[in-house]
Amino acid sequence: MTSLTADRLVAGTAAPGGTARPGPRFLTAPFASRTWREQGYLALVLLLTPFAFAYAVFAVSLTAGVAVTVVGLVAAGAAVLAARGWGAAYRGLAHELLDADIAAPAPYVRPRGFWRTVGSMLSDASAWRALLFVLIALPLSIVSFVTSSTFLGAGLGGLTYWYWYRFLPAELGTDGELHRGAAFGDAYFVDTPPRLALAAVVGLMLLLCWPWITRMFAMIFRALSHGLLGPTRASLRVAELERSRTGTVDHADARLRSIERDLHDGTQARLVSVAMQLGEAREQLADGGDPHQAADLLDTAHSSAKEALAELRELARDIHPPALDSGLTVALGTLAARSTLPVSVSVDPGLEADGRLAPALESIVYSTVAELVANAATHARAGEVSVQVEPVADAVRIRVRDDGRGGAGVVRPGGPGRRSGLAGLAGLVYSVDGTLDLSSPAGGPTVVTVILPATNPSSRA
Repeated sequence: MTSLTADRLVAGTAAPGGTARPGPRFLTAPFASRTWREQGYLALVLLLTPFAFAYAVFAVSLTAGVAVTVVGLVAAGAAVLAARGWGAAYRGLAHELLDADIAAPAPYVRPRGFWRTVGSMLSDASAWRALLFVLIALPLSIVSFVTSSTFLGAGLGGLTYWYWYRFLPAELGTDGELHRGAAFGDAYFVDTPPRLALAAVVGLMLLLCWPWITRMFAMIFRALSHGLLGPTRASLRVAELERSRTGTVDHADARLRSIERDLHDGTQARLVSVAMQLGEAREQLADGGDPHQAADLLDTAHSSAKEALAELRELARDIHPPALDSGLTVALGTLAARSTLPVSVSVDPGLEADGRLAPALESIVYSTVAELVANAATHARAGEVSVQVEPVADAVRIRVRDDGRGGAGVVRPGGPGRRSGLAGLAGLVYSVDGTLDLSSPAGGPTVVTVILPATNPSSRA
């Protein structure tokens, strides 16, 4: 199942936004590379965070202290903006040691004008979120590293205590004898075989618990990094809209060029031919020429004119199908009747009765179904196609199923990889804040589900 939405978020077991990796088993966890990488992350964060914390305090205090001066505002804005570098450093650590693939926030774009530039620098959300991460990371790094290291040190110490306790200095107990080893009070010394075995068991349990304590703190840091160092949902939405708008503009430009090419190479050429044939016929009649030849020219001109009219009707139908004037149900029925494949269409009667569909949305629904039916006929080698259009909450769901060979794919507009025939349709769907889901296993069937908002996206909360 391929699901493409406006704000596409992928969460893995090992790292949100990254590739899920199976965790180590309980008994082998202390020897897993993941455990040691997470412990290394906690250590590096503890070493790095005091410097970052000092910078955060400096940036905040500088902003507050020089806010009354113009030059100071520029310096404070630069200091705030430079906090993005700390965010990049922590993202790099999370990527290398925590397997967390965190996308970088949108780059800073300097606006025109001095005061707008200063204001944008001081209010850069990504920089302030990086500073907030640093402020939270300092106490968290201390607690996490101390706790994790305590479990590791105590576990290794308890597990090997039976060997090195004999090198500890002797102490006089309340029983009047000298004892070596750890003491709890003046009477309890861990120097007998049962107590040595108990220390080894406790050490083993602490050592086995250490990876999971480390993992817990690593998960907290991973979530904190994703929440404060990555792009916000709003910025992702803006970027998605910019990509979809670009794709829509490109699609419209390509469509206009196609219409221009069809008019120039087809209809215009036929009309020129008609004009020349009519001119020849007029000359034949004016010069007293052969009336039969003139009649043949008129017949040819008449046929060419009818073909030009048919081409113009076809172009007009592609721009805005006349059948839509009678409603979506009639338009889709006409589309199914014109298809080279058997197409069954089911449109919910209440969809048009409640005024849910605006004319622009009807046109998008029609274009979507037309594209999917054409794909099924051209590429899928399908025997039949079924189309279902129905209301879902505040949206319209379009489901097109064919029994073809499957294996269809779609590339997100603006994304890497080879673009498929569904890429343009996906761009059209995203431009109105819709979603497109594609299920096309090898051998079929192919099911494409498109959900379009029934109202203008900009008017929705």
